[in-house]
Amino acid sequence: MGWWQIGTDTLAGSGFVISPLAETVASLKTLHASASTHPGERAWLDRHLPAYRERLAAEPLDARLVRAAIGPTWNADFLTPTPVGDRERSFEEEVEAVLATEPADAVDQLAVAIGGPVPEPLRSARDLPERLAGVLGWVWRETVLPEWARRRRILEADVTARTARLGRDGWAAALDELCPGKMRWLGDGRLQVNTRDYPARSFVQGRLLLVPVTPGTGWVSWEGTVRSAIVYPCAGVLADTAGPAVPEALGTLLGPARAGVLVRLGSPLSTSQLVALTGQGLGSVGRHLKVLRDAGLVRRGRAGRSVLYEWTDAGAVLVRAQR
Repeated sequence: MGWWQIGTDTLAGSGFVISPLAETVASLKTLHASASTHPGERAWLDRHLPAYRERLAAEPLDARLVRAAIGPTWNADFLTPTPVGDRERSFEEEVEAVLATEPADAVDQLAVAIGGPVPEPLRSARDLPERLAGVLGWVWRETVLPEWARRRRILEADVTARTARLGRDGWAAALDELCPGKMRWLGDGRLQVNTRDYPARSFVQGRLLLVPVTPGTGWVSWEGTVRSAIVYPCAGVLADTAGPAVPEALGTLLGPARAGVLVRLGSPLSTSQLVALTGQGLGSVGRHLKVLRDAGLVRRGRAGRSVLYEWTDAGAVLVRAQR
């Protein structure tokens, strides 16, 4: 297994970061795999996959580059630069790290991703960083940017929920939940970051960044010993932007917006999470929750500093009967 030695100073300076570039790379990986992990992602893939394939068909070298950079077991480092994290950056600022890669270094990194020699014509190309930045720019502009406001709300809601978990139960519990089955806290400052047989790395100083993305994928990266990052998929209930369908009769009874809030509360959610999932304003969600509570359909409880809402027995019966 691959694991990192994490120092207490590193944990103390760690935090969550929202990265437009990481979201774009995760979206590129989804397009490359042509596979979705939830219904909302499937609808997005159906909309954009034909244009993506057309884009690569027009630039065969770009197609080869993407295939090599998303290697069978490892991403080329210049595809997944580690976020800086001192402030939130735009996509254009972040992609400069890709463009700053030396062409020779890009070839070496592709060799690691491929696990062998880089074939021609990639090996002789002198514009690999520019080409990869161009592909990422296309994915950002055409597939991510049009819905970035909604995605960003989802990412913020995930950060809110995990920050509450961190404050309540500590780093070990928070890290264990990032990538179940792959990542876990081993104790004594050791964090398993994947299940592969990679050498251990030490990050006893520097900063650890936790970066959520909405597609169902993730990776790790580092910049020497100064900065490391864990990119992880949002919790499933947050990543599925389509959400459960609102039964027509329930929408007629409660109103579509209020019913949209109710059907999502099969699992406990905070107000901020509901705002992200429904696209409704904070005031509207708050009013819907008050009406639903007064009607005995939802209840609220406190988890640390977070207030979470979920169905009562009556609410569960109503939603399930309508379905």
